[in-house]
Amino acid sequence: MIKLIASDIDGTLLPYGENELSESLFPLIRRLDRAGILFCPASGRQYHSLRGLFAPVADQLCFLAENGAILYGPGAEDTAPILAKTPMPRREAVELSRAIQALPGCQLLLSGANTSYLCAPPQEYLDFLAQSKGNRVEVLKSPEEMPEEILKVSVYCPKGTAEPQEILGPQWGHLGMAAAGPDWVDFTLADKGTGLRGLCKALGIGLEEVAAFGDNWNDLPMLAAAGQPWLMDSAPAELRRRFSRQCGDVPAVLEDFLRDLKKEPVETSL
Repeated sequence: MIKLIASDIDGTLLPYGENELSESLFPLIRRLDRAGILFCPASGRQYHSLRGLFAPVADQLCFLAENGAILYGPGAEDTAPILAKTPMPRREAVELSRAIQALPGCQLLLSGANTSYLCAPPQEYLDFLAQSKGNRVEVLKSPEEMPEEILKVSVYCPKGTAEPQEILGPQWGHLGMAAAGPDWVDFTLADKGTGLRGLCKALGIGLEEVAAFGDNWNDLPMLAAAGQPWLMDSAPAELRRRFSRQCGDVPAVLEDFLRDLKKEPVETSL
């Protein structure tokens, strides 16, 4: 029986380039909750950004943020418990950040627990993260000024991820390099599989009781760990060859879960 549904956001629940989830998703999440099935957004995004996307139901969700580098339990933003956190080694993270700053046409993002740190960013990049992505953002003069543990180092690469990965991979690939969409490359010691296992341990849920949805390479560890993995049919061909369960619409599969499990309480009028 499924007790937890973990879903990627960009490219899975949210088409690339869009900024708002369908309003039809939130009643589904409430129905899943009444059926005893917990919903968990699982993303490379920041916790604050994820809560903004899921605002109508945010307090009842768990969140796997920063590609699994930090996990939050249900609750209000300022009081929700941190269930697990995986920081990167600071010296290596700073050296990687310097290498990213040397890449032409790319921008650096350092992730703390619930803040994105940028180093002397162009205004349009700052606005993109703060307004389009809904991140909490602070500006630093250099990576060395990072005031908290570094959970993730990211490269924003508007011209595509292939060249940054080719340049950075030989020296920094051991820090968990993964493409996180068409214009992001993430480095973190955790991954979504690490995060999902940590979440299941904290909640007392077996991995075989988890359904997971994703569309890209950074979702692979989570999909491989979940008892019931679902891949978006828009995923790269090599990923599609690995997973038999595929879909083009996550809410439709969630409706199937509710129908098949028959766990929704019967609503009666007084």
